[in-house]
Amino acid sequence: MKRTVKPNRGDTTKSAGAKRASASTGKIHPVIIYPFKPVGHYRDLQALYSLVERLDADRERYARPITVMDRKTYYSQAQATAFRAFRDRTLTRCSDILDAWCADTCQMWYAGLGTAFERGKPGDVYWLIPGDFNYGTHVGQEVLGQLHDLPEIILELNQDLCIGEIETGYGHPKHLIDTYGTFALLYNWFPAEAQEIRQYTEQPRSEFFALRHEFLGEMLTQRWYPYEQTAVMLLRAVFKRRRISRFFVGNVSDLPEGRESLASALQQVERTERVLKTLWRDRHESRTGWIKRYRDLEADSEQIRRTALTILHNLLPGQ
Repeated sequence: MKRTVKPNRGDTTKSAGAKRASASTGKIHPVIIYPFKPVGHYRDLQALYSLVERLDADRERYARPITVMDRKTYYSQAQATAFRAFRDRTLTRCSDILDAWCADTCQMWYAGLGTAFERGKPGDVYWLIPGDFNYGTHVGQEVLGQLHDLPEIILELNQDLCIGEIETGYGHPKHLIDTYGTFALLYNWFPAEAQEIRQYTEQPRSEFFALRHEFLGEMLTQRWYPYEQTAVMLLRAVFKRRRISRFFVGNVSDLPEGRESLASALQQVERTERVLKTLWRDRHESRTGWIKRYRDLEADSEQIRRTALTILHNLLPGQ
């Protein structure tokens, strides 16, 4: 598997050896997000936690991994023998479990990254690993073998944010949602920033990413959204002129049988619109005459959302 790195601002002319020599010696903090929905089997999680066990054994390079588990997930599975055995024998052996009541996955990120941040120090890197991908497949295990490159890019290239991209074709549900929903809305509410973000990633809602300590500290102390937080981090990185890179994760998926329901796709578009509207107001409501501009953008945004509904209805299979 090939590492794909596209650095943002900064000197990229140094040799690889010089970059490694000048890289920070900070630790990497893995934060694993346990699947929000109960799993039907543990093949994928067993593969993932084989990686986590290796990370935990390398204490010179990695801090103690943190597994974030939503309490709703816990209580829905608490009577299942397989779940209790996996939690007690695997999760606790190679990670600290953070039990939290969360509204959505991004709130689990907030809890996990915040806890890791308080254990860390300047120069450290925080690596988010989603737990609901098909890591148990042959390709998934290849991905796990290379995934550590994602946070190492932060250290080696002195970056602030690195986004991991999974492989998606033009008809892939995630590609359709980001093309006709996420980016269309970004171009409406933040056109200049959207242009810049698209230079560095086609997946502004990715669940694979790593951040440097200083940038994470900025993000934690501002409004955190319970959904579509990756897009917010990218926007704030552009606002603050932070260094952004990307990494090709590989061909893994979190979609059952590779499909996305229309209802789920529309929910993702609607959540993105809600977040962008709020973020725009936060940045502009202190300015004179902001409400007129907001109403114009809101009217355009509604049209974009309606168009996305039509396109997704026509293009998502089986709808």
